[in-house]
Amino acid sequence: MEPSDNTVFRAVNTYFLVINGKPEGPFTTEELKQHRIKSGDFVKTAEMDDYKEAHEIIELRQVLGFKQEALIPQYFGSFDQRLMASALDWFFVSGVCIVLAFIVSLFISDAATRLIVVLSLFGVIPLVKFIYHIIMESSAKQATYGKQILKIKVCDMQGQRISLGLAAARNLAKLLSVLTFFVGYLFSFFTKQQQCLHDMIAGTLVMKDRLF
Repeated sequence: MEPSDNTVFRAVNTYFLVINGKPEGPFTTEELKQHRIKSGDFVKTAEMDDYKEAHEIIELRQVLGFKQEALIPQYFGSFDQRLMASALDWFFVSGVCIVLAFIVSLFISDAATRLIVVLSLFGVIPLVKFIYHIIMESSAKQATYGKQILKIKVCDMQGQRISLGLAAARNLAKLLSVLTFFVGYLFSFFTKQQQCLHDMIAGTLVMKDRLF
C-alpha cells in the first residue's frame, strides 16, 4: 500500500533547531524528541522564512503534544517600514485602477465621458485601497502586499489575527491620523509599541517577524 501524502510529508520534513543561540540540524521530528525540545524553542524548516517557536507549528504540536500559546508581540514595524509598505500599496492599487480605466476608455468614443472616467480615479483609488486594506489585513496573511514585502503584519494586542470588523475600524480610524495633519502617524515615534493614532484607537499593532 502506498503511503498517504501526510505520511510522506512527515517522513521528509526536517527542522533546524536553535541550540545555545546557534542553529543546528536539520533534525527529524524523532530527533527533536531526543533533544527534548520545549514548546518555546525556536525551529524552522528550509522552506520557512524565519524561525518560529515550536508550539506555533501544527506538525510539532501534533507530534510532540505542545499546546499553542498566545504570543505577545515584541518586535514592531518601524515608521520607515510602514511608510515604504504604504507607498508600495498606493503603487499597486493605483496601477491596477489606472490600467482598468485605460482599458475602459478605449471603448468610449465620447471625450467628455473619457474625462469623467479619468477624474473618477481620484475617488475610486482611495476607496479601492480602503477595501483592499480591510480584506488583506484581516486575511490569513494579516498584511497587504506592501507589508508582506517589508515582512510586517497587522495583529491585535496579543499578536493574533484581527477580524474583518476590526480591520475596518482600524482603517476608518486612519482618517483621524490624516485629519491631524498626519501627526497621528508620528505617534509611532513616542509609543513603546510604535503604534500610530489609529492603532491606539483600534487596539492593534504592526509587528515584524523575529530575526536571528
